[in-house]
Amino acid sequence: MDLIDIGANLTHESFRHDIDAVLARAHAAGVAQMLVTGASRAGSEQALALAHAHPGVLYATAGVHPHHAIDYDADTEAALRALLRDPAVRAVGETGLDYYRNYAPRAAQLRAFEQQLALAAELGMPLFLHQREAHSDFIALLKSARDQVPAAVVHCFTDTRAALHDYLDLDCHIGITGWLCDERRGTPLRELVREIPGERLLIETDAPYLLPRSARPQPSHRRNEPMYLAHIVTELARDRGEDVARIARQTGANARAVFGLGAPAAQG
Repeated sequence: MDLIDIGANLTHESFRHDIDAVLARAHAAGVAQMLVTGASRAGSEQALALAHAHPGVLYATAGVHPHHAIDYDADTEAALRALLRDPAVRAVGETGLDYYRNYAPRAAQLRAFEQQLALAAELGMPLFLHQREAHSDFIALLKSARDQVPAAVVHCFTDTRAALHDYLDLDCHIGITGWLCDERRGTPLRELVREIPGERLLIETDAPYLLPRSARPQPSHRRNEPMYLAHIVTELARDRGEDVARIARQTGANARAVFGLGAPAAQG
């Protein structure tokens, strides 16, 4: 397979000791390319450094997650603007709203999200988006900016049918994670993935989070990594009634179109 993981938090501290082995396992499992998520100023800088170290295999996003919205200031925006000019950075984000955790005040979240929407519009870049229990505010702001950006990816979708169709009506792409592989809480998503048009479907691990419960054997450390992306493809194929290879081809083509990825680099 020729899979693309559009959301992997490879700057997480759990990967510091074995990132080369993680990438080798991903390659062996058919994962050709990955986007490393930037969720803060420092994290975005680290994501770009990883992308530079593995050109053609890793790319990066640059943004400030709503959890870190309180840190979004003029200096942070200037730093993001510089990062986003690098050819290895392919989207603005991870940005959005999170009223589930509320680690940052809602006013700060709204301000940071609006400023990053404006930045994506100014630079003509795709958005990599996060939303949890904030749909009303989120969709209102996204609507105001959607026609000014080339693409918008709703990352790690786990929401309702109504929310899904709000996003599809805005011509968004939908990222599906290992949440689908969780028999305890993924059942509603199994129904909804059938309603996502093939040309809007993307896959991601959100590593090191959301380890697919269908992976066997389960690693004792419970860390997710890109090598497990194939488990998500398998579940998607079953739930959509499609061939695994078809899902792999479609999601790969979608990711390359959205993020402007070239052919994967050869790996030794």
